[in-house]
Amino acid sequence: MPIKIAFIGAGSLTFTRGLFRDILTVPELKDTHFAFSDINKQYLDMAALLCGKDIEANKLPAKLTATTDRRRALDGADYVINCTRIGGLDAFKTDIDIPLKYGVDQCVGDTLCAGGIMYGQRNIPAVLDFCRDIKEVSAKDALFLNYANPNCINTWAANQYGKVNTVGLCHGVMGGHHQITEVIKLLVNDGKKPGEKGYVNITPHDVDIICAGINHQTWYIQVRYAGEEWTPRLLEGFQRHPLMSKTEKVRIDMLKRFGYYSTESNGHLSEYVPWYRKRPRDIGKWIDMSSWINGETGGYLRVCTEGRNWFKTDFKEILKTAGEPITPQGRGHEHGSYIIEALETGRAYRGHFIVTNRGCITNLPPDAAVEVPGYVDRNGISIPFVGDLPQGCAAVCNASITVQRMAVDAGVNGDVNLLKQAMMMDPLVGAVCDPEEISQLTDEMLVAQAKWLPQYKGAIAGAKSRLAAVKREGKYLGTQVTLGAARRPILSAKQNAEQAIEWARIHAADVLEEFHATDLHPTVPDLRRVEPPRNGAYSAPMKARLAGGRDGFLDVRSVHGGKDGLIFLRTKYEAAKAAIGRLIYGADGPVKVWVNGETSDYRPEATNPAIPGQYEATVKWKKGKNDIVFVLDSNEGHAWGLYAAATLKPDGNGEKR
Repeated sequence: MPIKIAFIGAGSLTFTRGLFRDILTVPELKDTHFAFSDINKQYLDMAALLCGKDIEANKLPAKLTATTDRRRALDGADYVINCTRIGGLDAFKTDIDIPLKYGVDQCVGDTLCAGGIMYGQRNIPAVLDFCRDIKEVSAKDALFLNYANPNCINTWAANQYGKVNTVGLCHGVMGGHHQITEVIKLLVNDGKKPGEKGYVNITPHDVDIICAGINHQTWYIQVRYAGEEWTPRLLEGFQRHPLMSKTEKVRIDMLKRFGYYSTESNGHLSEYVPWYRKRPRDIGKWIDMSSWINGETGGYLRVCTEGRNWFKTDFKEILKTAGEPITPQGRGHEHGSYIIEALETGRAYRGHFIVTNRGCITNLPPDAAVEVPGYVDRNGISIPFVGDLPQGCAAVCNASITVQRMAVDAGVNGDVNLLKQAMMMDPLVGAVCDPEEISQLTDEMLVAQAKWLPQYKGAIAGAKSRLAAVKREGKYLGTQVTLGAARRPILSAKQNAEQAIEWARIHAADVLEEFHATDLHPTVPDLRRVEPPRNGAYSAPMKARLAGGRDGFLDVRSVHGGKDGLIFLRTKYEAAKAAIGRLIYGADGPVKVWVNGETSDYRPEATNPAIPGQYEATVKWKKGKNDIVFVLDSNEGHAWGLYAAATLKPDGNGEKR
């Protein structure tokens, strides 16, 4: 009998469609009934239209229904996937902008800190509503898979108060696994380059890791390669790495102080602890502006907003590419499809999942939502015993767990005093603000987000009154006028296009114009494992658009034709001398770059729209011709191409956004 999978928040199109296609790569799941629901009918209809075309083009027996009636979608569902953003980008903006008025500078603000705590307050009543409906109308023992942030808070609330079997899922462990692999490869080869005698290529499949902690603060407590433990050498490797030594300064400093590498990005991690963002003048020392994920103020808000603007403008073009083949080679690496496959077929799967602790990590509280190794087969999800975390790592996690527990209880009960205490105990908020500032900050966020906070309905009037009183008495403290220590403006689709032309003008002498492309290669679950093909594979000449003042964009749609796959693009850069310089680029999909045979950069988060100058890699150019190879994931046919420039200039010159 076909299973039924319900998506709540299905209008989160890129994620929904990716996971939907992943599930349909499993032969036993090709007749699945997908039930999409969302409160935004426009985005829901867009998602249903694109996914429906995929089913039709692949002649699959799968069924797809879409409705704004959540209970109808959940009726009889065996699995429920939560990918909502409660409050949307309007609420998200207040998560970033209001704390800035009190000096709290966040990169993402969706997990901890002031923004993450308030995001949790918006999520908790929604998650409990989802749980109520699941218990009442879904299949008995339906599994709730939560992808929505703040993941620990949501998963904690669903398991403890919603009484629904819930597992939180995140891909952060995978990204750090790749980074560690690159560091071990650097150490093992010690200067040898690909193709040289004795060079050893190492992939994440060769490096076994165990992670444990809480989501976004999970620690690689075991790293084994070739039968040896490599944790003691990771600091040396990260400090020597030409790219990550610049982009991961917070993570490297945490590794130096605590002895273990943390899963989350430089920008995310910097806002969970009290040391790196508490003084605006110091933030620049710890972050890198080549990508938002490295620490840009409000960086994720900007990227999400620009992506939405682009999507609205270009949906008709995206629709033309819908219906590409669904193949096992195109399957992504999100845990969700593999968990469902394992439970339904018995094929075992190992991953890292967010679950209630229950003694798995012995020096973290048993009620906490922890991220730990897990194994799945037809018998269910099994969580092994981890034991104690290293004492310092446990202390960092426990500080956040205290905040999460208070935030969950405050969100369930609408308790303003407990919410303010959670804000006081937050590591970064507490490092920046005094108690009265925190009280006013919380009141201001409650008022701004009132329509998404039904549990605080009776408390909003009091928050308004307190704010009015301090303003009337001249004691209002949210007076800082700042965009943040490292903020970039949010651009419209039109502004992005204008910026591209300006970027091409600035980089007129540096834009890489002449490329040769391969045919479309099969996609892979993990772009990090890919190596460039031999020289003869680059048969198709291509040229970036520069004539007539255009923007230097290399359009590759003629190569992929709207299909899923990988395109390798080779070009040359003539350097006048051997020097440290930069590769400056932007891409429409996940991308990896090699310079003279060595991996120079990897951006799994890249997606539409490509932004010129969004990414930078520090490169050691040799005198004369340098060989540059990009591999671009066509992003299910959505990637249009990339911008690229090469320069001997060692640092920024105003050309980056």
